[in-house]
Amino acid sequence: MDALTWFGLFAVSAMLLTYSMEERSHWFVLGFAAACALASVYGFIQGAWPFGLVEAVWAGVALKRWRSRRRASQDCGEALK
Repeated sequence: MDALTWFGLFAVSAMLLTYSMEERSHWFVLGFAAACALASVYGFIQGAWPFGLVEAVWAGVALKRWRSRRRASQDCGEALK
């Protein structure tokens, strides 16, 4: 396997791991967004631009979810004070 294949395997594995742990913390949602961005880079470098484009959209969706969950987490912290 070449370096690009290893990079793709890492990106998709990180997506799977962080997605499976999203309920534990909003930080895993941010990790999922970063992993999607890496998978997008992989797709574009590899020449599969539809894959790269879809992963870029998923990264944006995940970032939006992260902001929402982080805000909710901060609001809960404020309510406890």
